[in-house]
Amino acid sequence: MRLRIVDAFTDRPFGGNPAGVLLLDGAFPPDAWLRQVAAEVNLSETAFALPLPAGEDADWALRWFTPTAEVDMCGHATLATAHVLTAAGLARGLIRFRARCGILTAEAAADGTITLDFPTSSLTPVATVPAVQHALGADIVSVHDTSAHIGDLVVELADERTVRELRPDFAALRGYARRGVIVTAAAEDPSRGYDFVSRGFFPALGIDEDPVTGSAHTALAPFWAARLGRTGLTGLQGGDRTGLVRVTLSGERTLLTGHAVTVVDGELLARP
Repeated sequence: MRLRIVDAFTDRPFGGNPAGVLLLDGAFPPDAWLRQVAAEVNLSETAFALPLPAGEDADWALRWFTPTAEVDMCGHATLATAHVLTAAGLARGLIRFRARCGILTAEAAADGTITLDFPTSSLTPVATVPAVQHALGADIVSVHDTSAHIGDLVVELADERTVRELRPDFAALRGYARRGVIVTAAAEDPSRGYDFVSRGFFPALGIDEDPVTGSAHTALAPFWAARLGRTGLTGLQGGDRTGLVRVTLSGERTLLTGHAVTVVDGELLARP
């Protein structure tokens, strides 16, 4: 079976967020095998896509695994999968994915970008957890919980510099969110091509820092749209490795747009 590694939300190799992509046939292998493959690939997520029969509500069934667990929603690995399907000539136009979080779609444009259509996350203000503030080592402006399929805490910090220079205590962060903690702030200079910055920490899933978390932008989009007064925004996420996510808020749906590039195309020899 062919195994690709695709850098998502970037137009150049070794940027954005890498994801493994494995196209299956017949049926999904046992979960234990899927977890072993994801652990072997050892990226934040590996996507497993299975073609569905004609007449179904989607074209492909899609599942995502971190090195330690299956997740309900993943943006960058969905973008990576759509990129692989389009590049291989296995899909044209709108691609429909059936996932644990519902039906998701992806569509490639002439400029090489791919746009994902995801459900918009809810945002619920919550009190600052002193232990989270201590683990982050920074003053917190606001904290919001997100919808069940995401399960992140969105933590607003004072400014871009604070987000960029953050050095969290990852061990202390475990257990303070269902999935992870997203820190964010407004861009210092929007003329640089982005409106807000963020970083994502997921130590409970075995990922200290995720370079670019597409699904988190379904919460960051309404968060910053309300503050900046625009429904179309661009976010820059990451620490040492960064990527850009263009978001368009459309009520209950959020569009996530970015590039992707394949950096590894090889053969997986260990079959289920």
